[in-house]
Amino acid sequence: MKRISYLTILLLLLLNSLSAGAQLLDRIVAVVEDDVILDRELSEEAYAIAQKLRANNVMVPPKFVLRKQVLERLILDKLQRQMAEKSGISVSDEMLRASVADIAARNNMTVEQFRNELQNQGMDFAKFQESIRNEIIINQLRAREIGSRIKVTDREVAHYLETQGRVGQEKIKYRLGHILISVPEAASATVIQKASDKARRVVNELRGGENFKQMAMSVSDSGNALGGGDLGWRTLGQIPTLFVDTVSKMSRGEVSDPIRSPSGFHIIKMLEMEGMEKHIVTKTKVRHILIKTNELIDDEEAKKRLLALKQRIMDGDDFATLAKSHSDDKGSAIKGGDLDWVGPGALVPPFEAAMNKLVINEISDPVQTQFGWHIIQVLDREKRDNSVEFKKNQVREEIRNRKIEEETELWLRRLRDEAFVDINLDRL
Repeated sequence: MKRISYLTILLLLLLNSLSAGAQLLDRIVAVVEDDVILDRELSEEAYAIAQKLRANNVMVPPKFVLRKQVLERLILDKLQRQMAEKSGISVSDEMLRASVADIAARNNMTVEQFRNELQNQGMDFAKFQESIRNEIIINQLRAREIGSRIKVTDREVAHYLETQGRVGQEKIKYRLGHILISVPEAASATVIQKASDKARRVVNELRGGENFKQMAMSVSDSGNALGGGDLGWRTLGQIPTLFVDTVSKMSRGEVSDPIRSPSGFHIIKMLEMEGMEKHIVTKTKVRHILIKTNELIDDEEAKKRLLALKQRIMDGDDFATLAKSHSDDKGSAIKGGDLDWVGPGALVPPFEAAMNKLVINEISDPVQTQFGWHIIQVLDREKRDNSVEFKKNQVREEIRNRKIEEETELWLRRLRDEAFVDINLDRL
């Protein structure tokens, strides 16, 4: 047997010492289901957060407090990633690259410039990418587990606008048109029904383009009928209480449904508004014919069929008739391919991009979306004051975000309570 040299013994002792040090550095501070959190992970995350707090001039809490809080964050992060993995949620490298490119663009940089900037700040680009991947995965998980269950009703939006939305509306003025279809006192059900039917006909005619002033002069029983039903400029506080809820939700040019009162049926038109921040959008009246691909129809065949249909339309065939018999979009096919008036963001991006390039009555070449291949025709365009609808959408999003925040907190608490977590507190 060869004798072990003194130098070899020293080397072995040194290696054992280094190994023990590594084990000490990577000791387990928490067991989370079937995974662990190492002291190294905790220390690195705590250090990074402390650096951010100092950069923002925020007092860093005592070390043991910071480590405890950071450990809880890591535990929740670990639990969510475990659930995402079990659910098959993942982020492709292509999706990750696109997300990083988007972040760089929002900072007015190329990806390479962004990478260099991170390195200049002492941040590892690979770790940054991994943190973005993790964030996307968790967001997808939360969208599935929480976001899909959150609903905001029209009633909730209306209630918000009625209670909180009126704060600051004192400066908004409305110019209203008014028509009254009167009902005598103690009128029979038949008389009331006739008045209701008349009011509905008037509304339909006004929405069809009839002149409000002329209509008011000819059918209104109100005292201002000869003035074309013009109520003049009023703030919300000066509008009859009966009309307030309706008026506060109307857009410029909109005609209300009949509003019942003891006097009869009132019809309101929003003639003008001032004092409200305007949100003007371009609406497009559009129709299309869709050919879906399948085992028998590939991309080339779909395009060939649509080009043939386009040529028939150019030669004089009726678009609507061809849409009814050839379009695979059954919902719009029965209406001659009509998608009605659409605003920005209502349709998938490739369709909308192609639509926006068309002039009125022009028919596109075949356009591909995830639904198949389309030919598109724009029938009309107009700019509309979308202020009220824009405000409703803002309120809807605000309510939804609040609900998501509340539900996320409850969901994370349940996730934490139901999981097996063993913390080595004596090592914190």
